[in-house]
Amino acid sequence: MIADRFQLHSTNQYLDLPLLAEKNITLAIKREDLLHPYISGNKYRKLKYNLMTAKKQGSDTLLTFGGAFSNHIAAVAYAGKERGIKTIGVIRGEELYHNWYGNPTLDRAYQDGMQFKFVSRQAYKEKDSVGFIAELSKEYGDFYLVPEGGTNPLAVKGCEEILTEEDAAFNIITSCVGTGGTIAGLINSANEQQQVLGFPALKGDFLHKTLAEITVKDNWSLIMDYHFGGYAKITSELVRFINTFKTETGIPLDPVYTGKMLFGLLDMIKNDNFARGTKILAVHTGGLQGVEGMNTVLRKKNLPLLDL
Repeated sequence: MIADRFQLHSTNQYLDLPLLAEKNITLAIKREDLLHPYISGNKYRKLKYNLMTAKKQGSDTLLTFGGAFSNHIAAVAYAGKERGIKTIGVIRGEELYHNWYGNPTLDRAYQDGMQFKFVSRQAYKEKDSVGFIAELSKEYGDFYLVPEGGTNPLAVKGCEEILTEEDAAFNIITSCVGTGGTIAGLINSANEQQQVLGFPALKGDFLHKTLAEITVKDNWSLIMDYHFGGYAKITSELVRFINTFKTETGIPLDPVYTGKMLFGLLDMIKNDNFARGTKILAVHTGGLQGVEGMNTVLRKKNLPLLDL
């Protein structure tokens, strides 16, 4: 079970690319995506202490929130299946109520035992309100609440365990950023000499405020130039980069998070944003279950497909 066997550490895969040799930059990928086949990367970390706490509290139901292709929804569903806990997913988009079948993320979550509640996008904005949670409690009874994206203090605690002693050799730690829990854990656990760079998948400046509230250091900055238009937005250029990166390194990336981070990081290296001799560790947060779903979107737009 996930929380019981959570003594694993991911491996660092060093890249051998001409650009890195030219710029004298060391770049390694921390393969958090390989920790678990279905509870991917940072979701594995974020759920660790939440699952332990739910067990201690005697909760037999997890309730959480997410969109149609959410890595978090997929991870919670499988974690519930693995531990024999009921799971409820409050899904953004009431239009999905009659046509979610065939969505690879929701299909898998349903097969793993998750019960869905589809709500309008307007109602979804109230998901953190006391009234909204009270209505869910009336409908479903007692449950252990896991926030959208899994980010809470327990999730940050889990993500603080990503870095190991051997990672102290790196000058820069990078991560993609969604709700902020993963990078918060990295910020808290990085040593005094390390800088943490975050690559947000969303537009907007709200993440600066969020991270300032949940971190204990000022050793970080956010790189806001590589979101490709916002959350889940994707272009032909990004698809080509992800496919080429996989061919050259053997490492698959997802188009929402890690693909954008590596695109941005290599572009910064190309443009001499790092001193020669810099050692960089990029955390692969997983999310590969979303690739199949993104390809359905790309087909509709007649854009190139991601290699599976």
